[in-house]
Amino acid sequence: MVVVQRVKDILLHPKQTWPLIAAEESDITTIYTQYVMILAMIPAIAGFIGMSLVGTNIGGQTVLVPLFSGVLDMVISYVMSLLMIYALSLLADRLASNFSGEKNIVSALKLIAYSSTSGMVGGIFSLFPGFWFLGFAASLYSLYLLFTGVPVMMKSPTEKALPYTAFLVVGGLIANIVLGLISAIFH
Repeated sequence: MVVVQRVKDILLHPKQTWPLIAAEESDITTIYTQYVMILAMIPAIAGFIGMSLVGTNIGGQTVLVPLFSGVLDMVISYVMSLLMIYALSLLADRLASNFSGEKNIVSALKLIAYSSTSGMVGGIFSLFPGFWFLGFAASLYSLYLLFTGVPVMMKSPTEKALPYTAFLVVGGLIANIVLGLISAIFH
């Protein structure tokens, strides 16, 4: 798998790409090392550059996060992204039978990893903190990717894709809060 091609395919042709992803032989380590760990660097590094080197304009003054704090934030952000994807994969796997789907942790990881593509790639907008809304919009597209991937990856009936997706989104929000509280300990 070539990362750039996969990103392009899942973003531009998700309905055609999900069946290809489902058919691929893979494992957790490969998905992480050849995809997730690469893409998760985008928002972490862009966020560091944006906050510590470019800065935010507040009241006519450019405010920069100190370099040490910026590096620490970058590392914590990166690790939290990796943990979040795994936590949501566990949730997707656990919920599968509740939505007439099939439990399969590798399929669940594929679902979460590849549906997160838009949000991770959209992290590039963190280079310029004033454009945060573009990164947010990219993250919203990840919800669509999740919705279109649920029936294919978890073999859940199409009519159950919306509630399944909604549960995953709520679970993701809760996991984000919990991981945010944990990461606050390191600041």
